[in-house]
Amino acid sequence: MAVQKNRKTRSRRDMRRSHHDAPLQHVCEDSHTGEMHIRHHMTPRGYYKGRKLKA
Repeated sequence: MAVQKNRKTRSRRDMRRSHHDAPLQHVCEDSHTGEMHIRHHMTPRGYYKGRKLKA
């Protein structure tokens, strides 16, 4: 098993832990209502894949 020789400083460790380059959430248009929503989520009016969900 590999063992590091020198300890990594807090600064260098934390530089790798940023999420600034995380991709934005994908937004889609509902086929029935034309509303914009996050993929795999229902629209604000309760539609998903063109169908009204039971609430």
